[in-house]
Amino acid sequence: MGSFSIWHWLIVLVIVMMVFGTKKLRNIGQDLGGAVKGFKEGMQSGAETKEQISQNAAPTDHTVDVHAKDVNK
Repeated sequence: MGSFSIWHWLIVLVIVMMVFGTKKLRNIGQDLGGAVKGFKEGMQSGAETKEQISQNAAPTDHTVDVHAKDVNK
């Protein structure tokens, strides 16, 4: 916390509570918690999707040679 003691941080907290009010701070906390929860769920679903893609992918032990041709000529 740098050169500030715990008493400095408590005074800052009291001033913030007086400026914003406890209801506003509670709403901000709920919004932040919901955002973190949504982020975690998104990360889990992204990992599941990545696993599904890797399971459905073609085996990598086969080599396929492909020649690109211009079909407009």
